[in-house]
Amino acid sequence: MDLVRALGWLDEKLYIEAAPASLEALARFHDPAYLEALRRAEVEGRVDAETARRHNIGCNGNPVHPRVFTRPATACGATLRAVELLEGGGIVYSPAGGTHHGRRDRASGFCYLNDPVLGILAFLDRGLSRVAYVDLDAHHADGVQDALAEDPRVLLVSVHEKGRWPGTGAVGDPGAVNFPVPAGFNDSELDFLLDAAIEPLVRGFAPEALVIQCGADGLAEDPLSRLELSNNALWRAVARLAPLAPRVLVLGGGGYNPWSVARCWSGVWATLNGIPIPDRLPPEGEAVLRGLSWARSQGRNPPGHWFTTLADAPRLGPVRPEVRALAEPALARAA
Repeated sequence: MDLVRALGWLDEKLYIEAAPASLEALARFHDPAYLEALRRAEVEGRVDAETARRHNIGCNGNPVHPRVFTRPATACGATLRAVELLEGGGIVYSPAGGTHHGRRDRASGFCYLNDPVLGILAFLDRGLSRVAYVDLDAHHADGVQDALAEDPRVLLVSVHEKGRWPGTGAVGDPGAVNFPVPAGFNDSELDFLLDAAIEPLVRGFAPEALVIQCGADGLAEDPLSRLELSNNALWRAVARLAPLAPRVLVLGGGGYNPWSVARCWSGVWATLNGIPIPDRLPPEGEAVLRGLSWARSQGRNPPGHWFTTLADAPRLGPVRPEVRALAEPALARAA
């Protein structure tokens, strides 16, 4: 948000500050006992052993932190507000959303609540009968799949690294269309899957609403995957998918390199608004990126283009046989 503001791309009339979702709204999917455990963890700054065991809070990559309830509840509030705003159609971008691993009664993968599930349910509760969900995060959308795979009103599509945590998302999973792609997955391969399978699947489903999860952890500079995408590939995916439904909700997701996340998601905003991507950022934008820091080794001496450009160099390459092989069964499943 700082970067798009610095670039002059955000009319403040278009920015809506979200309030945390109410307990009642969160309980549309989440267990009330789990919600109370999260609230208590935020107040007390700790959890007991039984709460950790039962709800996976304070362990297994789901730390207790000062906003462990309020932050995810606010992201859910934003997603639910977006659904309201989309009543008559349009596009809403909620980059704080996309927490696709959250389960009904436990945290998972640093996702304490599951705003994509709540958003999809909200669309359905408003009378829609066809909602498509396309997840571009490097990690499988296991929480969304487990919650909604049995609902024929929902098309679930996930592109994720094969074998990457959580280790789910096989081609044959019932009720979902999964693309478990190999390490080194490049821009040309994502373009191929969009051409050969994803866009035809979504178009054929004729969704009344489309949710796109834009996790940035499949980018080459991200430390938590072995995919090799440039941000251009995600921008092209958003540009191609967004016209396929009258209501479009675009979410964030994973992303663990602050420079690649800021640059990628700012470019998503530009893509949705038809704003040309500059070859070089103006001083105001560069100053935002130079103000970031990253404790990992890659952050000690970051390359200059992380400060001065928005677009990565394209990462084109061959479309490998194992990627081509994913398209046909996906289309067959949809048929």
